[in-house]
Amino acid sequence: MASTRILNLSLHLHPLVKLKPSKSKTTKLFTSSSSSSSSSTQRFPVSAMASTLRKVLVPIANGSEPMEAVIMVDVLRRAGADVTVASVEKDLQIDASWGMKLVADALISECSDNTYDLISLPGGMPGSSTLGDCEVLKTLVKKQADDGRVYAAICAAPAVTLGPWGLLKGLKATCHPSVVDKLPSDASMVESRVQEDGQAVTSRGPGTTIEFSLALVEKLYGKDKVEEVAGPMVMRSNHGDEYTVTEINPVKWTFNGTPQILVPIANGTEEMEATMIIDILKRAKANVIVASVEDKYEILASRKVKIVADMLLDEAAILSYDLIVLPGGLPGAETFSKSEKLVNMLKNQMESDRPYGAICASPALVLEPHGLLKGKKATAYPALCEKLSDKSEAENRVVIDGKLITSKGPGTSMEFSLAIVEKFFGREKALELAKGMVFVQP
Repeated sequence: MASTRILNLSLHLHPLVKLKPSKSKTTKLFTSSSSSSSSSTQRFPVSAMASTLRKVLVPIANGSEPMEAVIMVDVLRRAGADVTVASVEKDLQIDASWGMKLVADALISECSDNTYDLISLPGGMPGSSTLGDCEVLKTLVKKQADDGRVYAAICAAPAVTLGPWGLLKGLKATCHPSVVDKLPSDASMVESRVQEDGQAVTSRGPGTTIEFSLALVEKLYGKDKVEEVAGPMVMRSNHGDEYTVTEINPVKWTFNGTPQILVPIANGTEEMEATMIIDILKRAKANVIVASVEDKYEILASRKVKIVADMLLDEAAILSYDLIVLPGGLPGAETFSKSEKLVNMLKNQMESDRPYGAICASPALVLEPHGLLKGKKATAYPALCEKLSDKSEAENRVVIDGKLITSKGPGTSMEFSLAIVEKFFGREKALELAKGMVFVQP
């Protein structure tokens, strides 16, 4: 019989940081307020929303937080925004935090004459400092504020980038707990997970990025679009609350020295899922190898984010792994399923009694048809759960059955990744990471 373990990762929430939606909003995704010194919140007319393409700029640098950058881009593109990812470095490819490599769409110099409906800055250090030192970006964002258009920042960026530019003066703002002391005294620090004041939107860290991104969607498109985007992502109803993991046939996951983990990626892989898995497992000090199933290192993910793998699958196949874990994304999962080499690696993993897992489309489209779920309980993306031969636990967000772990979609990726951390390193480590990312309040 399945047992449900509640990972109580929201203990001792500070009363000031519990999620309390503004009376003027129906969504429970974030907290919003406006100070008396700021201009009133601009909303685009509903009649214009359907016909006008919103242009968004997301600048990135070496040391930018990849979860924050990728989730922002993914969610905004799901809403229909025309998002340009711009490198403030000399090259399009940047080395983000935790060893992830991303490729921008353009250099920031190519964006200097453009007008955007939103400019949104990811955090991460030293990425936020590098953004702050970029004069082209500074000019763009200052003009954005002067013109009354939306600008936003998360994690370290509100304190390290927007603050020194004078763009939080007289406004309520939030940031990552580790850089609160860097927030200028002329800004009013609050502990909301997402804070909206006039045209400025700020947030706390990787664990609040989906909420932050949906707040930006509402700012650009309205609350109906938020519901349209959030639903298919399998969002949690209350961010910061404790979450559950259903574990059946609990066994210990073992490793020697450092866990060796393989994360395959392909064109069409869901970038939010891949990035959260990679980022969080690297935070836990696992050795994560990102392997391209394509014939080149760079892949174009489902929402057109460009991710660079560490190696090709052929190179990765000669190594042994403590875990192989597949992100989802429909085209990516289909490519995984057609890869004889990857399928054989997964079968060998199962036959060797070593852990393996998948999220979103991959349990149903990769594991199930190749016999990798035989006799196992699993879950998958809701629309694909009908393909599972055993649907008895499919309603759960994360399911662990022995050395198999599966999950539902982008909105469950952080829970999924933390559950993996707990299986390898224990609950205390998972809780430490969850607090550090502000997935739950520190």
